[in-house]
Amino acid sequence: MGSGILVALIYGERQAVIAFGVSAGVALLCALSGFLGFRPFRDATLLTRDGFLVVVLSWLVISAFGALPYVISGSIPSYTDAFFETMSGFTTTGATLLTDIESLPRSVLFWRSLTQWLGGMGIVVLTVAILPRLGIGGLKLMRSEAPGPTLEKLTPRVAGTAKILWLIYLGLTVLEAALLLAGGLPLFDAVTHTFSTIATGGFSPRAASVGAYGSAFVDAVVTVFMLLAAVNFSLYFQAMRGRPGKLLGNLEVRTFIGIYVVAAAVVTLSVTGPVYQSLGEGLRFGAFQAASLLTGTGFTTADYDAWPTLARAVLLVIMLIGGCAGSTAGGIKVIRVVTLFRQALNEFKFLIHPQGIFTLRIGDRRVKKDILYPVAMFFFLYIGLVLLTTLIVAGSSPDLATAVSTGLATVGNVGPGFGAIGPTENYAFYPAAVKWWLSFAMLTGRLEVYSVLVLLTVTFWRR
Repeated sequence: MGSGILVALIYGERQAVIAFGVSAGVALLCALSGFLGFRPFRDATLLTRDGFLVVVLSWLVISAFGALPYVISGSIPSYTDAFFETMSGFTTTGATLLTDIESLPRSVLFWRSLTQWLGGMGIVVLTVAILPRLGIGGLKLMRSEAPGPTLEKLTPRVAGTAKILWLIYLGLTVLEAALLLAGGLPLFDAVTHTFSTIATGGFSPRAASVGAYGSAFVDAVVTVFMLLAAVNFSLYFQAMRGRPGKLLGNLEVRTFIGIYVVAAAVVTLSVTGPVYQSLGEGLRFGAFQAASLLTGTGFTTADYDAWPTLARAVLLVIMLIGGCAGSTAGGIKVIRVVTLFRQALNEFKFLIHPQGIFTLRIGDRRVKKDILYPVAMFFFLYIGLVLLTTLIVAGSSPDLATAVSTGLATVGNVGPGFGAIGPTENYAFYPAAVKWWLSFAMLTGRLEVYSVLVLLTVTFWRR
């Protein structure tokens, strides 16, 4: 919260300085109390089950304290609303309930985007990077949080892996911010939009989001970096070490690019004519929204909810798919979709040749059943959570499109959806109880479903 204080001082926002100062004081006091309280357990071994609990509690505690500046500054008086906005930030969902964004203090808007940047790579991964004393327990924490089916160690020490990921993350952040500055954006706008882009979060200090600038160059830069942020970060490290084939030849990356190209092409052709007069204009807006919803970023440059049915249908489908494993993107993840699709083809082969033996391979690796089963179960739990969320919000939603897209947008960490939560709307109309559930849905989706739902089982609490 120190950065919030600094920005508040720069812009002369006295009330915000007090809000961030009080919030930081409360957080530090509670942290000190926790440190002293758990000091007798500092030498305890961190088990896998403990990793799940630590990760989930970390996100809940961080969100609980992160909501304080909103409430104390008066920007979001209701703690329920402030917690929702903060959880949306840290989980990089981008679902907002703010109706007059540009009236808020600059420091609050900066904090809002910063929560997404921090949540993008993960609060716990950051902790592992700066606290190597966690040792082997650190890997357990990272596995509980890493956004994808597997976590690849890039160095022998897990702290080294975390540092490499953060350096790559920081490098992309600096590069995009420099390009946006070159494109004419003010420093504040360039930094806040960069935070949200690299985190695939979508929070913007402007009510019209990226569309407020009306710049084709800015649209192009943000589009490229949304796609870059949705690629497995460990592949960038491999490419920098002289093995670009690991990145360019990766099956998941090639499939992700293929999905994007097809989706962008269909959306572009669909909106050219009925909405935009030229193919170039249709490509500019269609390619941007396809990248935004596929990666789960949620930035907007147009009211896509008013587009033709085909374009909206494509955007709805790619919201479900998401980006690559090991990235900041949300959704089911491309690698899981590829795995299940190829296994379905194998099942067809088995029906035709019952005595045949068919091996599922992803790239040059053989996928064993102990990997396939969790992927299938993840898909089941993910869809189940989307459907359950849809049913819970249906009573408070004005139409089915709003209810369904609320489930997809919160569990998939996308943010905006369709209907009453479309690109020009927000989540403010939902009652408090629904907002708490949606906060739970965002956290569960961000932590890859298992990490949260396993805490709700009786087996987890048995010794």
